[in-house]
Amino acid sequence: MKIKKLVSMLLVLVMVLSAFTACGKKAEETNTDSKGKVEENKETGKTEEPKKAPEKSEKVSQGVTDTTIKVGNAAATSGALAAVGVPFNAGIEAYFKMINDAGGVQGRKLEFVHIDDEFDPVKGKAATETLINDEKVFAIVGHFGTPTIGATLEILKETGIPTVYFAAGIAALYNEDATSAEKGQGLFPVQPIYVTEGRLMVARAIEEHQAKKIGVIYTNDDAGKDLLSGVENQVSKLGGDYTVVKEQINPGATDVSSAVLKMKDENVDIIVAASIQATLPTIIKGLIAQGVSKPVFTTYSNADATTIANFANDYAALTEKFPIYSNAWVDLTDTESVDLFVLGMTDYGQPDYAGNAFSMAGWIAGHFFVEGLKRTEGALNWENYIAGMESAEFKIPMGGTLNYANGQRLGTQSMSLLKVSNDGLAWENVKPVEDLTVILDRVK
Repeated sequence: MKIKKLVSMLLVLVMVLSAFTACGKKAEETNTDSKGKVEENKETGKTEEPKKAPEKSEKVSQGVTDTTIKVGNAAATSGALAAVGVPFNAGIEAYFKMINDAGGVQGRKLEFVHIDDEFDPVKGKAATETLINDEKVFAIVGHFGTPTIGATLEILKETGIPTVYFAAGIAALYNEDATSAEKGQGLFPVQPIYVTEGRLMVARAIEEHQAKKIGVIYTNDDAGKDLLSGVENQVSKLGGDYTVVKEQINPGATDVSSAVLKMKDENVDIIVAASIQATLPTIIKGLIAQGVSKPVFTTYSNADATTIANFANDYAALTEKFPIYSNAWVDLTDTESVDLFVLGMTDYGQPDYAGNAFSMAGWIAGHFFVEGLKRTEGALNWENYIAGMESAEFKIPMGGTLNYANGQRLGTQSMSLLKVSNDGLAWENVKPVEDLTVILDRVK
């Protein structure tokens, strides 16, 4: 396949997400130093000599040898979500192979350990514990899906292990003060956070359709509730005549007629479909069946051809189409990064995934981890690696920018706007990648 044809297939970066809970145990201690203090002796009232602040540890952390750096993840590479997990990991592995074939990084080759959790909560918990405590990986790269992420955040914080790229957008990842291990200093989200995306949907709905009454059909899971939270947050900030009409449905629901009828009876201006892949087609089909033709906005997680294929025939048959929008945080005008990805997947991975959005996700995950290694000064340990990640702004391959300085863990807040084509077979670009604040400035 020619590169241009492959590039046309890469509309967005998507991830399958849902919710469950789990927990885990603490890993072995790593090399961390405390700061010296100047203290007053309360018995004598005299000031003691200040203790000398210890220097940064020059010992490497677990997973690092003279020749290798071991990292890993748990992802569904079998079962119903293998179509996501397999290409996702293929993207990581292709990026690492490209780096290894060029001589490695920090004088070492990258070793990638993967455990298949089948998107199962118990297996996801066990896999994360195994990677940290038994495999003793240096870092988790590509922490996969809301189930495992939501269940293991406390484990990751307890151990302090660097975790680079989360394949999810749950609100728990959003952090403006990650200034210690306990606060999540080792966590580095890249993808958009759902709360921010919900805010962005409101801004786009106002700009595109002058919407004031925002309808929200949301699933009772992390993704749905976080998107709703973002919508309500932005409507509250706008004040005035803007209102929200909301109706809850179950994830994977097969009948959403009650929620659709509420949107119809309330005569909302637009509808936010706050759900992920499994439920969006049911919502769209429900709207078509009830003759509701309001514009629909949904999350970037649904902006994939395999998702819209489930309602393509119903949509294509409509005489008068209602617009269906989504978002994307990749920029395909960044031809240098796109070409590198396509050629990298072809030369170092599996050519069949060179046009796959999920493999693009893995490729970006691998890129961020390696860039952090390149910025690490001194011994290769968690403390120095985290300092490297916070040292300067990142350019996201095929995307905007991201900065982890001063404890910022916000994910990207810049996205483009997509719309389903009239034949229902593809997503077409409507607006370029823009920051939320830029859009809000236009609509206020």
